[in-house]
Amino acid sequence: MEEIWLGLQRAIELIFSADPDVMEATWRSLSISATASVIAAVIALPLGSLIFHNTFPGKRFLISFIHTLFSLPTVLVGLFVFLLFSRSGPLGEFGLLFTPTIMVIGQAVLVTPLILGLVISALSGIDLMAKETAIALGASRWQMGLLLIKEARYAIFTAFILGFGRAISEVGLALMVGGNIRGFTRVLTTAISLETSKGDIELSLALGIILLGIALLINMALSWLQQRGTDVRRRPVE
Repeated sequence: MEEIWLGLQRAIELIFSADPDVMEATWRSLSISATASVIAAVIALPLGSLIFHNTFPGKRFLISFIHTLFSLPTVLVGLFVFLLFSRSGPLGEFGLLFTPTIMVIGQAVLVTPLILGLVISALSGIDLMAKETAIALGASRWQMGLLLIKEARYAIFTAFILGFGRAISEVGLALMVGGNIRGFTRVLTTAISLETSKGDIELSLALGIILLGIALLINMALSWLQQRGTDVRRRPVE
């Protein structure tokens, strides 16, 4: 308990003193994870709409496979990305290994299946009346797709935030492809891993508390979005 209390005190000191290393790692964690989540959303939104609105053999299996990827181990994604971008890999000539860019790519690979599966689930949860109304009004497939995305916007935002939460909390992938280089690729999770291995438990706890604070903010945003989504579903279709 004493270590937890000391860790909490140190976390408060680090935050209010704006410790450069901590602020830099925090900002890098947020920017890398946010960029990866936006890229994943840009891929998942149209792809999810395409899968939802079309009927084809193996659709159910494909959706089940996407859901299976929700639990994709981060170290497996890290190994896959590492092999692709290592010097002897097919994309090694780009020299991206151990840079923030490869961490963004890795996290985007990690969270795309999660956001994709949740986008499909969000579209599936829309009241059929909205779709029937759009068809009755003569909407094209494109217009109907946009209408359904609009109806499911809160659930889609929820999917994005869940993807961001998974990205910012992972550590295995970041260590494998980022390398935990101080001032360049070090993020909160890899800093916690490093300080723990060095025996600086107080600093590890302090960094963990900062990460927990970010997770709390994410959870509060999720709760707000879920409440908004519930309100929208209860609203009669015009």
